[in-house]
Amino acid sequence: MTSGRMSPDPTAALPAPDADALAHSARLSALIRQEIAANDGAIPFSRFMELALYAPGLGYYSAGARKFGEGGDFVTAPELGPIFAACIAESVASVLQQLGASALFFELGGGSGAFAEVALKRLLELDALPDRYLILEPSADLRERQRERLQQHLPPTLFELVEWLNGPLPDAWDGVLFANEVIDALPTPRFAIRDGEVYEEYVTVEGDGFARTLRPADAFLANAVRHVERGLERNFADGYRSEVLPQLPYWVQAVSGGMRRGAMLFVDYGHPRGEFYQADRSDGTLRAYYRHRMHDEPLRWPGLQDLTASVDFTALAEAGVAAGFDFAGYCSQASFLLGNGMAGVLERIERMHDASEQQRRRNEVKKLTLPSEMGERFQVMGFEKDVEFGVAFLAGDLSFRL
Repeated sequence: MTSGRMSPDPTAALPAPDADALAHSARLSALIRQEIAANDGAIPFSRFMELALYAPGLGYYSAGARKFGEGGDFVTAPELGPIFAACIAESVASVLQQLGASALFFELGGGSGAFAEVALKRLLELDALPDRYLILEPSADLRERQRERLQQHLPPTLFELVEWLNGPLPDAWDGVLFANEVIDALPTPRFAIRDGEVYEEYVTVEGDGFARTLRPADAFLANAVRHVERGLERNFADGYRSEVLPQLPYWVQAVSGGMRRGAMLFVDYGHPRGEFYQADRSDGTLRAYYRHRMHDEPLRWPGLQDLTASVDFTALAEAGVAAGFDFAGYCSQASFLLGNGMAGVLERIERMHDASEQQRRRNEVKKLTLPSEMGERFQVMGFEKDVEFGVAFLAGDLSFRL
């Protein structure tokens, strides 16, 4: 879950962390060094990314530093204002109504709680409240911030619906699963092609920091890369490096759990496979974010910066269908929002009497929908099982690009 990053400047100098932040990073670096030493001097990059983001009490998402908003490292769509969450709620309201009184809404990664706050209020207005609103949040710090926000801003009858989970739902359930900027933060293997063979990127210790090296890939990763090549109908050139998520089908199956009827909705930035693996994108999509600046040093300051890679939406489509769902649609974020309540939002904005609030909402719409902002870089993909999304994906269908 990570990155509504608003056009950061990759050339800007990074501000130096303070002494406490550097000490925190040093503790996590020591933990990573210990694991590297215990594993023949190298760990897969995916394991480094997992520790950097999720090591208990130390990882970027597990520690207490602020991540969202102007004072953090990036801005996600729900943090811009209420429009994104209200439109998402509009898109799934009919699904929840089809499922009836026992339907659940399951959000993966709750961010600051901004999405849940607006979504619950809008679902109430649409007469589509779920029986429970569940949040799977691995960070104890973020979970507490979400709880405080929702308790403060929701009426008690809505706050009582919210429940935090430690893992996927263990039992059969009906409902909606929603994930905004989650897949981009899954620890991803990095591969490289050398002499026609598949290698995996590993991380080693180098001086006071870390460095990347290559080792022959195991069969699991190599087969995933060859699957991509078959889909592209071409082989990767020697020297080509990128990311692939062979675990994605298993992850989708795990998070959807025992869903009998319902829908899944994913919002993230990425590309269909043919664009993700363009020949000129020869070093993949991996990037780091620190204080609203994008840069290409993912091994720097573990625990203080976000690490993320774009989503292969073709792989996501394959994973959703393999998990037993019907493919419902794929479009840009701009098209999805415009097709799910944005028109009504624009009408309400134009009727506002508060000029400053009116301008804030206009700016929010621009950031959510303009191609130069989040409108085209972010895409939406849906899946359904014994329900129908209805008109949710009628605007701007992009499934032909998959």
